[in-house]
Amino acid sequence: MLDPTARTLRLLSLLQTHRFWPGSELADRLEVSARTLRRDIDRLRALGYPVDATPGVAGGYRLAAGAHLPPLLLDDDEAVAIAVGLRTAAGAAVDGIEDTTVRALAKLEQLLPDRLRRRVKAVHSNVAILRWDGDSPGPTVDAEALAVLAQACRDHEEVRFDYRRRDGEETRRLVQPHQLVSADRRWYLVAWDKRRVDWRTFRVDRLSEPRLAGPRFAPRELPAADAAAFVAQSLQATPKDHEASVVVHVPAERLQAVAHWFQAELEAVDHQTCRLFLRSESLPALAWMVAVLAVHGEIDIEPGTRVDLLELLGALGGRLTGAV
Repeated sequence: MLDPTARTLRLLSLLQTHRFWPGSELADRLEVSARTLRRDIDRLRALGYPVDATPGVAGGYRLAAGAHLPPLLLDDDEAVAIAVGLRTAAGAAVDGIEDTTVRALAKLEQLLPDRLRRRVKAVHSNVAILRWDGDSPGPTVDAEALAVLAQACRDHEEVRFDYRRRDGEETRRLVQPHQLVSADRRWYLVAWDKRRVDWRTFRVDRLSEPRLAGPRFAPRELPAADAAAFVAQSLQATPKDHEASVVVHVPAERLQAVAHWFQAELEAVDHQTCRLFLRSESLPALAWMVAVLAVHGEIDIEPGTRVDLLELLGALGGRLTGAV
């Protein structure tokens, strides 16, 4: 049996892992009696950890939310994961997250032993995040809204919110949230819309005042491999404001990866030529796609292309020529 101090730390670690522990299972894990477990619980409460107890045969313990955040116990892998996540979050599209994550990261890395600090540096220095933002950083989302939605996804609890559709119409939604997905500096909520009786993808920056509705639900089977795949399918089906058709004088197989990255339709014209149908919500992003295709081979922009896109490509070409 562990000494009381070590046992208390072990108890705290277990309580921080799961939302609820049956008393008998917790006592078995610690190899103590129910009476000793109660004394250890009282010791944690004296240290400021709010531990709720449920009496009865099926009773147990859970670590509740308190007035302040007590110290957390993290093992080596958890500490490294949090540090890497904080470094990545500093560049995320969450309103006000940059300063907050930098402060939290500074506190955490100050306490990390050298061996873990080297692991964090190794992981982060060998991972690159590619984002295309056009001329603007894109929309940001409210961190509190993300927290509410994440909690609802975890606990399978229905959520209400006001939502502004792509056409500007304001609607009210009641959904069963499935998962949050981050894609190209935008956050999406995949959820079952109860009133429309179908799966939907919601841009989090377009919803406001998300609030827990109360009722719990049994998770449904998503009609896709996972939430990320469902969001990708939804984005491909969403009408874009800007389109262009470009013929590239290279075999189609050489541009398959590019077409997948652009979420563009690719068709072979002949053995040495292919056509890509490009779509984007941003005109600068569309011009960037055309410029990337020009790197792979000679291109022809097909008739009917918007004049403003042609003007933007001309200006881009002039700037590149001047730079060279």
